[in-house]
Amino acid sequence: MIEINQLQKNFGEKKAVDIEKYSIYQGDMLGLVGNNGAGKTTLFRLILDLLQADLGNVTINDIDVSKNEDWKQFTGAFIDDGFLIDYLTPEEYFYFIGKMYGLKKEEVDERLLPFERFMSNEVLGQKKFIRNFSAGNKQKIGIISAMLHHPQLLILDEPFNFLDPSSQSIIKHLLRKYNEDHHATVIISSHNLNHTVDVCPRIALMENGVIIRDIQNENNSAEKELEDYFNVRIEEEIEEEKMEMTAQETIVQPEEKEEQA
Repeated sequence: MIEINQLQKNFGEKKAVDIEKYSIYQGDMLGLVGNNGAGKTTLFRLILDLLQADLGNVTINDIDVSKNEDWKQFTGAFIDDGFLIDYLTPEEYFYFIGKMYGLKKEEVDERLLPFERFMSNEVLGQKKFIRNFSAGNKQKIGIISAMLHHPQLLILDEPFNFLDPSSQSIIKHLLRKYNEDHHATVIISSHNLNHTVDVCPRIALMENGVIIRDIQNENNSAEKELEDYFNVRIEEEIEEEKMEMTAQETIVQPEEKEEQA
């Protein structure tokens, strides 16, 4: 499905993504995890050809995403509010997305039915523009629009953000069911380890732009490995801060002695 080859993206001196080779297969449900700045969103933007790589390429079904746009017909994604047309109502936006993929209004209405509980009577029929909705409901609109045309590849960046616990539970169920019913490849990123482990049988752990671990997650088996990793990282950061403070104190002390003299 997706092949990543010698992929690099730099922002100044910072290497945001540096992946030699990584494969994501048809039907995979992959969770991408890592601390802030690990490169998760940058990787998504490279896969979706929203950023130009400095080196290497991404192919989806053997299509180089930077050279041919055929992959867009079977791909759905929601990264942030920038994907929305905020001067439309949700209904207008859903019909617009449907029209892009050759769906009639009746077909769009039918495909919205499985999302009724997820929308919780707060999205449709509100008679207001998307820009006037809460962050949580904008998130729902974006996720639904990405799934509306039943893409074979679905990419969602932080789909649990801004959602209340009930909505988080519902979208986890919807994503699992979508993956099973359509044998679709689903890739999500999330800071929430519990949600990621609950949903994804495969997890990629990123650090400094590199996928450092590819974890098979059977019956939430990855949970302890991930918790151990992030706990160690916290301890390392605390130790680094202590060393920096000690170094600063060492520099300041001679100056203080000179003043006293």
